Amino acid sequence: MSVLDVRDLTFSYGAEKLFQRASMRLFEGDHAVLVGRNGAGKTSLLQLLQGSLAPDGGEIIWNKGKRVGYLDQYAALDEAQRVRDYLYQAYADLFAMEKKMQSLYEKVPEADPARQERLLVKASDLGETLSEQGFYAIDSFILKILSGFGLSEEALSKPIRRLSAGMRAKVIFTKLLLEAPDVLLLDEPTNFLDVEHIAWLQSYLQDYDQAFLVVSHDKDFLRAIAKKVFAIEYKGIACYKGDYDYYLLKSRQRFEQQAKDFDAQQKFIKRQETFIQKNITRASTSNRAKSRRRMLEKLERIEPPRKDPVYQFAFPDGKRSGEVVLEVDTLEIGYDTPLVEPLDFTVERGDRVAITGENGIGKTTLIRTLLEEIPSLSGTFSWGYQVETAYFEQDSTLPEEKTPYDIVHDAYPAFTRKDAMGLLGRHGIDGEKAMRKVATLSGGELTKIRLARLRHTPSNVLILDEPTNHLDAQAKHALKGAIRSYRGTLILVSHEKAFYEDLCDYEMSLHL
Repeated sequence: MSVLDVRDLTFSYGAEKLFQRASMRLFEGDHAVLVGRNGAGKTSLLQLLQGSLAPDGGEIIWNKGKRVGYLDQYAALDEAQRVRDYLYQAYADLFAMEKKMQSLYEKVPEADPARQERLLVKASDLGETLSEQGFYAIDSFILKILSGFGLSEEALSKPIRRLSAGMRAKVIFTKLLLEAPDVLLLDEPTNFLDVEHIAWLQSYLQDYDQAFLVVSHDKDFLRAIAKKVFAIEYKGIACYKGDYDYYLLKSRQRFEQQAKDFDAQQKFIKRQETFIQKNITRASTSNRAKSRRRMLEKLERIEPPRKDPVYQFAFPDGKRSGEVVLEVDTLEIGYDTPLVEPLDFTVERGDRVAITGENGIGKTTLIRTLLEEIPSLSGTFSWGYQVETAYFEQDSTLPEEKTPYDIVHDAYPAFTRKDAMGLLGRHGIDGEKAMRKVATLSGGELTKIRLARLRHTPSNVLILDEPTNHLDAQAKHALKGAIRSYRGTLILVSHEKAFYEDLCDYEMSLHL
């Protein structure tokens, strides 16, 4: 039985048509992934399915009564709320039932004997229902999922404003899993997760009884969870009824055939156009030429083969710094209490340092402390002679109502329109996307805008905080090349060992 039917979906952003009469069906229990080239519309499709975007045409039909859960890692939260209270919202109906049960018990002493018995029976029935639905095991179930994501019980008592970007994303994800929807829509769920936590999520999804549709750039993760693959291809949605490797094989064969068919059609079109040009004005052949022209006008054109995007990331070098770039002496970082043991280290000119550690341990807090965005708790640090920093902030907020063009122009007011559009294009944001509101763009596109803002910021110390989040393989490869070409000092926060291990000279792991 299908839980979702998409029929003849059409959707555009301005002049760019993402979907043209696209259709797909998701069935109960489907373990499906959604793939496609960067910018093809994966995030947009999830937003269309979730209802935050409206299609231009066609239908999106969910089976009535099915609960759909959408992972929004950047959802606005009540900053003052405790993590425990936020997670308890997943069980709001059960807590309301408990409150009603307690109210019934409170009324018993003042009621007459006959009514006391009725009240006790109702309260007892509610207690049995709560027990059957696992109400009394809520805390243990919450801790099971939190620990799967690498968070401890201590996180439950923290206000949300004290969470790092990674911890916040994990808490949002935990609440979604606690709600146990009939269908999960997950956009890049492995962002902010370390290797062991990705493995836990893989196992969780493999055993998940309900349906899910997942977008991810992590191919190993896709291989582990996919039983069906939906691929956005040529403005449509193709379904491959097999695992991820089956999709790779069949899609390669399909694209090879597409390329052959496109070339054959282009040759056919050229022959017809040549005939038309030669014969349209001749009286004896004019009718034949006009007939062929009408035929070409009605011909359904085959889409050209896709081309992988080319990225030109770069970080410009600034003036030469002093030999000692950064000195840290018994530095304590955190908010009310220290997050890690006091830190002592020195960074010299040309060093390439990877800062690692579990999510929430304080990696971003350390960076923000060193940049004097938040105060230290104790200890000292000092930057060296002529140090100029450029900082990629993983969780910086881009104004949703502005366009990428606006953001670049704000960063570089002297840029002409051609300069700004060229900069965005080199970072994978083409002309149409450059003029769309930030709120409509994918996480990968937002990362590329942040990288674009650094393209004309000379520095001798480059600080990158989780720059690979949301990026596809081609973009990561280009980013790695840009970092290798940078001649200054590098401080890189990353959870992807495969990315940083051959870029950095040494690793500094934060721990309690």
